[in-house]
Amino acid sequence: MQQEWIVVRGMGSLSGLGCTEAEIAESYAIGKSCFTSFKGNQSLAVSPVSTSSEELLAALLVEKPKYASLDRSVLLAIAAARQAVRQAGWEMKEHSMGINLGSSRGATGLFEQFHADFLTNPEQRLSPMASPSTTMGNLASWVAQDLAAQGPLISHSVTCSTALQAVANGVAWLKAGMAKRFLVGGTEAPLTDFTLAQMRAIGIYSPFSANDQPCRPLNGQQNTFVLGEGCAIFALERMTEAEISQLPTHQRIVIAGVGMGLEQTPSKTGVSKDGQHFQRSMREALLQAQLSPEQIDALVLHAPGTKAGDAAEVAAVSSVFDEHQPSLFTNKNQIGHTLGASGALSLSLAMALLQKQSISKQLQLSNAYSASLAPTAVMVNAAGFGGNSASVILRTL
Repeated sequence: MQQEWIVVRGMGSLSGLGCTEAEIAESYAIGKSCFTSFKGNQSLAVSPVSTSSEELLAALLVEKPKYASLDRSVLLAIAAARQAVRQAGWEMKEHSMGINLGSSRGATGLFEQFHADFLTNPEQRLSPMASPSTTMGNLASWVAQDLAAQGPLISHSVTCSTALQAVANGVAWLKAGMAKRFLVGGTEAPLTDFTLAQMRAIGIYSPFSANDQPCRPLNGQQNTFVLGEGCAIFALERMTEAEISQLPTHQRIVIAGVGMGLEQTPSKTGVSKDGQHFQRSMREALLQAQLSPEQIDALVLHAPGTKAGDAAEVAAVSSVFDEHQPSLFTNKNQIGHTLGASGALSLSLAMALLQKQSISKQLQLSNAYSASLAPTAVMVNAAGFGGNSASVILRTL
């Protein structure tokens, strides 16, 4: 029997980087900064989705007016899922596919709107859409409705490692033979007054303006966390080596390993100094992929720009890789931290590296391999509140 692999057949994403393959590739090549001031507040930088992404969402609402009642996070997921399915070449008549999508905050905008309406007039009957349009299950179920899909539907939240844990879950279903195709990823639309106030209350928000490199991962001096919005969804398919050999070379990217870690945290938002959860997830991913540390060419860090979080991850990388440390990359200095979608958007950067796309030096935090060599195995990290982390390894065949 031929060995089977979990292949990344397609990807769709919307963020400050853009919403098309060409636009996103250009953003990576030039190191585009996607920050702007929130509601004119020059001291508060955020990263909204691109103008082209907004136009895509507007077109979606023209096509499907009933979608106007859905939260922005759901609309982002629908648009990205359509792209992923199209790129995968999955015919719409082939409805059987699993869907596992996640978000850290869920229907942020609608929930805050309905809650504000209730506080303003608690005696007035609340909109009947309040409950069904703010449930986390909105994500997978509405994407399935849009694609007329049949299969397992899973929506979840594991804070900022949500998207990578969705990938891990999709891989598990596929490897178990319980599905042949799965859509996985994360979506987040958290640019609201209340959510920004929560992030600032933690004391990690960047003091720098939008035009002054507000998010500075691994700067080691101060917290420079910046909130962003976006979505990325991947079409995964279980395929034999013979089937994979028929694909174009740049499409022969597989998920070689996934790992998850958990540590006992010193506080609700804290991490251990040596990043024990990162160590566990990275080692588990390496073990599952049957790869040694020196075989990983590049690592897309979680690195949200917080002093404690960045330092813990760097310490964990040093522990796991020792003298074989790979090149370190990030796109958070472009789009900030998109919470539950961040791991998926980091995967998009890993895909770009494996496809030999041009990547700006601004995204490279260290250089451990020759710039003339393209990586063949890339690891991606993500972590969230509560001491959880996830790592995914992509490689080319």
